[in-house]
Amino acid sequence: MEKVIKIKDIRRDFQLGQEVVKVLKGIDLEIEKGEYVAFMGPSGSGKSTLMNLLGCLDTPTSGSYILNGKDVSQMSDDELAEIRNKEIGFVFQTFNLLPRTTALDNVALPMIYAGKSKEDRNKRAAEVLKNVGLADRMDHKPNQLSGGQRQRVAVGRALVNHPSIILADEPTGNLDSKTSVEIMNLFDEIHAAGNTVILVTHEEDIAEHAHRIIRLRDGMVEKDERKNKG
Repeated sequence: MEKVIKIKDIRRDFQLGQEVVKVLKGIDLEIEKGEYVAFMGPSGSGKSTLMNLLGCLDTPTSGSYILNGKDVSQMSDDELAEIRNKEIGFVFQTFNLLPRTTALDNVALPMIYAGKSKEDRNKRAAEVLKNVGLADRMDHKPNQLSGGQRQRVAVGRALVNHPSIILADEPTGNLDSKTSVEIMNLFDEIHAAGNTVILVTHEEDIAEHAHRIIRLRDGMVEKDERKNKG
């Protein structure tokens, strides 16, 4: 299988005053195209730091990160921004939508940075909103939508540029249990359509949707479990 992510001996240190805090302590990991992976671990285990590195929001102190055959661990900020826009779709716990902007324009936003025409942006954004079940909410602004609908807009925005990977950081953290189930069913559909999905969660029932669970503790991989999905 094609490897979409290969990380080797990734370390991330943070300087806090006089002290150096070692958050990631040499992680090796490979993720194949089309996998559905959950990162779990207690607070302070390094899962959010690892997610930021995988999402090219941060760079490692040492080690290599190959994303789709490109070594992103050595890239400049501008190069990383381009990789983020083209290769990675982000879904955050807090939705991160522009409040005065319609669902359609929120979803289309990454395509502006990708240099697509307004016609192409609107066509693709409408198609994605339909796919996430919001065909009748395209002109609504975030304050006119429920939490679950807002997260669907965020998922649509993550998908709009056909990224290699969907990264979801606690995607159900701000949702009630019924809405959480609906959003996780949407992630299952996204994965079934061929997308690589990586999520960070501290909830076992959310992680159960993934086919592989990687448990982190003290900045290292404690356990890497693959499940056979029938």
